[in-house]
Amino acid sequence: MIREFGLIDVMYLIAAARWTIALTAVAFAGSAVLGLALAILRILPIAPLRWFSATYIQLVQGTPLLVWLFLIFFGLPLAGISVNPWIAAAVAFSVYGSAFLGEIWRGALVSIAKTQWEAGASLGLSLGEQLRYVIIPQSIRIAIPPTVGFLVQLIKNTSLAAVIGFVELTREGQLTAAGTYKPFAVYITVACIYFAMCFPLTQWSRSLERKLDVAR
Repeated sequence: MIREFGLIDVMYLIAAARWTIALTAVAFAGSAVLGLALAILRILPIAPLRWFSATYIQLVQGTPLLVWLFLIFFGLPLAGISVNPWIAAAVAFSVYGSAFLGEIWRGALVSIAKTQWEAGASLGLSLGEQLRYVIIPQSIRIAIPPTVGFLVQLIKNTSLAAVIGFVELTREGQLTAAGTYKPFAVYITVACIYFAMCFPLTQWSRSLERKLDVAR
């Protein structure tokens, strides 16, 4: 039965946005852990590790996110590993995001002057200690704005999880549009909710870039 699009439907969409935020948080955490490891591997003086990290990043960045969703959600069951849409989406977004955060953070690490590395070495610090006490604290200032910018993209990209049945904001919008036959009103509302989530982060990213003066 066709129903009118009303306040109750809007509340359902807002409620579904919680799952968009939850998926973004989990995916960003997974991306950060893997991305930091990739960034460090890229700068280590061990060629095989650098090649592995570079190959991983190129492979993942060169593959559509939708393909990773399909590979994990439909491919793993063929190997006897059953996954639900939530787990599949979280893993796919973590894998995909790690390649981008890894490259962002590698760029921040290598932007630190070579003399800073030499100063750390002259103090007898190991490579790990140089990273922990000298390089990473300085590179954070450079990495924060593009990292926040990537987070905005991640929020919007979670809409692709709808194709494997994960009920987040976009999927709820599809269900609501099918039930009300009011796709224009539904998707305008969906767009406004995405804007409400992303715009503050975008403004924060720009503000951070000005305050931190990363070009200096």
